[in-house]
Amino acid sequence: MTGPPLTPSQTVGPFFAICLPWPDGPQVVPEGSPGAIVITGRVLDGAGEPVPDALIETWQAGPDGTFAHPDDPRTVTRAAGHADAAFRGFGRCPTGADGEYRIVTLRPAPLPCGDGRTQAPHLDVSVFARGLLDRVVTRIYFPDEEEANAADPILLSLSERSRRATLIAAPGTAGEFRFDIRLQGEGETVFFDV
Repeated sequence: MTGPPLTPSQTVGPFFAICLPWPDGPQVVPEGSPGAIVITGRVLDGAGEPVPDALIETWQAGPDGTFAHPDDPRTVTRAAGHADAAFRGFGRCPTGADGEYRIVTLRPAPLPCGDGRTQAPHLDVSVFARGLLDRVVTRIYFPDEEEANAADPILLSLSERSRRATLIAAPGTAGEFRFDIRLQGEGETVFFDV
């Protein structure tokens, strides 16, 4: 017995490119801000091909270890003239035809865990793309934070070093890092079940 054909599920893209990006979305801080770093990368599909219509969102703590959000009880009011007064903690960048994205931000501080341990400095990342029924979530850790990375509870929970490596950006020139995101296949980036 056969029934009616299944209705295809709706994916999260590529319609989001219509109104979600905004001009300074990729600048978590203005270009040229003191202490600014740049994170670039490509979003790749399972065949290693660029995904030209993805959207990358980042959310992170600032250099002082607080979030630019009123619900963070540790946040001090960022007064005008404060070194990171323009830091908003949130970035959004669409990928280009080559799957590339670029985020300008500040390096985050380590964060406390609820169990007394410390998380290494990182950015939380959401990826929206065609073919996904929901966003996928990952993290970007920094390659020059070896000691902090070695003690990070999330990185320690990954038994295979090769899987950990998918969460650590590659160093570039001074103040620049590269973080490619592989959605599936060999070298797939570690994604979190959130």
